Amino acid sequence: MHSRQEWPSDPSTVQLAAAFAAVYVIWGSTYLAIRFAIETMPPLLMASVRFLIAGTALYIWGRRRGAPRPTGAQWRAAAIVGGLLLLGGNGAVVVAEQWIPSGLAALLIAAVPLWIVLVDWLAGSGRRPTRRVAGGLFTGFLGVALLGGSPGVGAGGPMEVFGAVLLLLGGASWATGSIYSRRAPTPPRPRVWVGMQMLAGGALLLPASALAGEWARVDPSGVSARSALALLYLIVFGAIIGYSAYIWLLAATAPARVATYAYVNPVVALVLGWAVAGEPLTPRSLLAAAVIVGGVVVITTERGASGDAPPLRPAPVRDAA
Repeated sequence: MHSRQEWPSDPSTVQLAAAFAAVYVIWGSTYLAIRFAIETMPPLLMASVRFLIAGTALYIWGRRRGAPRPTGAQWRAAAIVGGLLLLGGNGAVVVAEQWIPSGLAALLIAAVPLWIVLVDWLAGSGRRPTRRVAGGLFTGFLGVALLGGSPGVGAGGPMEVFGAVLLLLGGASWATGSIYSRRAPTPPRPRVWVGMQMLAGGALLLPASALAGEWARVDPSGVSARSALALLYLIVFGAIIGYSAYIWLLAATAPARVATYAYVNPVVALVLGWAVAGEPLTPRSLLAAAVIVGGVVVITTERGASGDAPPLRPAPVRDAA
């Protein structure tokens, strides 16, 4: 049984509002922060540094609050989850954002709940998608198809197409890691488990960065102040504060309400990318956003209404950015 010492018992309206604001706005803004960070930093190496620092902070925090030392089986599980979520999922995001606008990257990642339903079914859970969920899946992936060939997703050449495909594969990797994490042996404290995921994922991103030839391009003197501040924002706000708010909300309110971040984050990312970085916001991309978000809403509300709520345990790091 998981320890409840860190979970809220009677949260106030102000606490709930602050936590939802953190998950909605901070996580939605991380896509733009990634774009700024990789302007002068190699993407995979940047992600590795981010998660190693954030993971170390969360792990030490949890251990100093009395969490027991993780077992070998728990570390192996963390390596699998961290590899699928952070190397496969987040790694796809940071690489793809070299060619894909941050808002559209967030929109493609918004399809993760669609992948989760498919992977869960194909993995033999026995939960065949209902007619309503099947309709949500079709609608969501139709929205993804609408993005094809639009400015930022294919219209600019083969690298944009490669980036879009990479994001879709990254979403599938994220979904697989999310499904596996439900059955993985975990330590009793959520922050320790999340810190372990980040440490493992950050460690796996290092050799991936080397294989991509990024180490030969490292130039600390060439890192701009904007990139450095963006990395700091990703570590402190995106990884530590944002995720801490998320795991707090999982215990403070209904999981179906927490799941609403899945269709708020891409909207925040689209608006910020357009307003701050001048990214394209065309009628086609807005229509695709409405269709994808609509499909995700159908699926998340169906799962919440059916009572199929996740157990009160450290959920996978959904901050795909």
